[in-house]
Amino acid sequence: MNNNLRLIINNVNKQIEDKHFFEKDELKIILDLYAKMVSEGSWKDYGLSISSKQVGFSVFKNAAENALYKICKNFKPKNKNLKYLITDTNGKILKNSFDLNVLLKNTNWKKLQK
Repeated sequence: MNNNLRLIINNVNKQIEDKHFFEKDELKIILDLYAKMVSEGSWKDYGLSISSKQVGFSVFKNAAENALYKICKNFKPKNKNLKYLITDTNGKILKNSFDLNVLLKNTNWKKLQK
């Protein structure tokens, strides 16, 4: 028996910050775009990455390849326009904005492709 495990229910002292992921409305915007791009045959798979600095939604043309793009949310951006980013495989910033909805709606994904 493992005596190191404890069950904590309704912890009023919880120190986990809920802001270290996409919020529900942000995730809905991204998943709506993802569904549209999958139906067009442009994207095939996705992955999530989480760190203390940002969360990223990577999209793939094929599961065995590198990500085409990564839609990122910075938790503590140095500039408000760097809150949401679209980066390429190498991490180069292709587009950025302070508003996720505006960023994704104003992106021509076919022109971003190489």
